[in-house]
Amino acid sequence: MNTLLIVHLLITISLVGLILIQRSEGGGTGLGGGGGGGGGGGGFMTTRGTASTLTRMTIFFATAFFISSIGLSIVSGSQRGNSGSVVDSIQNLPAPTPTDDLILPADDGLPAVPTGD
Repeated sequence: MNTLLIVHLLITISLVGLILIQRSEGGGTGLGGGGGGGGGGGGFMTTRGTASTLTRMTIFFATAFFISSIGLSIVSGSQRGNSGSVVDSIQNLPAPTPTDDLILPADDGLPAVPTGD
């Protein structure tokens, strides 16, 4: 379980990093899109090639994230020993009843707290 949790956290951090380094498409603000930033065409990878590589990597890590999430939930359910969901286990709890046990006795060895009367 711990190994799967560590792998899940590494996938999550990688996915967040991949999303943050991708270029914005602008969303109607005129910031992204075609041109305007310069950069020569003779680089190692073109802008389009870099974008498609980042997109493929994002899809891969997103798929790995979902698979590891499902795996964690399956492992967690099998360790609890029941096949029900967390919501089912909460719904089956008995209703709390008010008791007088919550009031501390007067002789608990602590000094009295002034009440401001």
